[in-house]
Amino acid sequence: MSEIRPDADGVQPLDPAQLNTYFVLLESVSLLQYQLEQQLRADGGISYVQFELLARLADAPGPLTMTQLADGVVYSRSGLTYQAGLLEKAGLITRSPAPDDDRATAVALTDEGFALIRRILPGHIQLVRHLLFDPLSDNDLQDLGSIMTRVRDHMRAQPPRSAAARKRRAPAPGAAPVKD
Repeated sequence: MSEIRPDADGVQPLDPAQLNTYFVLLESVSLLQYQLEQQLRADGGISYVQFELLARLADAPGPLTMTQLADGVVYSRSGLTYQAGLLEKAGLITRSPAPDDDRATAVALTDEGFALIRRILPGHIQLVRHLLFDPLSDNDLQDLGSIMTRVRDHMRAQPPRSAAARKRRAPAPGAAPVKD
C-alpha cells in the first residue's frame, strides 16, 4: 500500500473512501433538498427555509427569538430577517419585541401559518419517507441516525453562527470613511 503524502501545506488529502462518502453525502442532500423545495413551492408557495422556520415555530411551546431561529435553522441573520419579513407580509408569522429582552425580536406563528403547515405537512412527510427512508432497513435507519447525530453534534460544538461577530463591509470606492 502506498503512503499518502501531505500536500505542500502539510494537509493530508482525503482518502478514496472519505472522498466518495463526502460526494455521496453532498449529492444526496442536494437531491433531497431539491425535491423538498419543489414540493413545498407547489403545495404551499414557500421555500424550504421558510418551511423550516414555520415548522420550528409550530413545534415550539411559544414564540422564539430571531437568534433562536437563526441557530436552529443554521441560516444567516440577514437572510433570516429577510425570510421572516416575507413570512410576516404573507400573514404567516408575527414579529414583536421579546417580553424579556428589548433588543430581541420574538417570532410567533399565526393561525394562517399553522393552517399552512397542517396543509403541506402530509405531502412533505410522504416525500421524505419515499426519498430518504424507503430505501433503508430498520438497522440502516438506526445506523444513519446515529452516525449523522455524531456528525451534527461535532459540528454544533462550535459556537453558533449567531455568536459570530458581524463583518463590516468595506466602504465603496470614493465613499467617505465611517467614524465610530
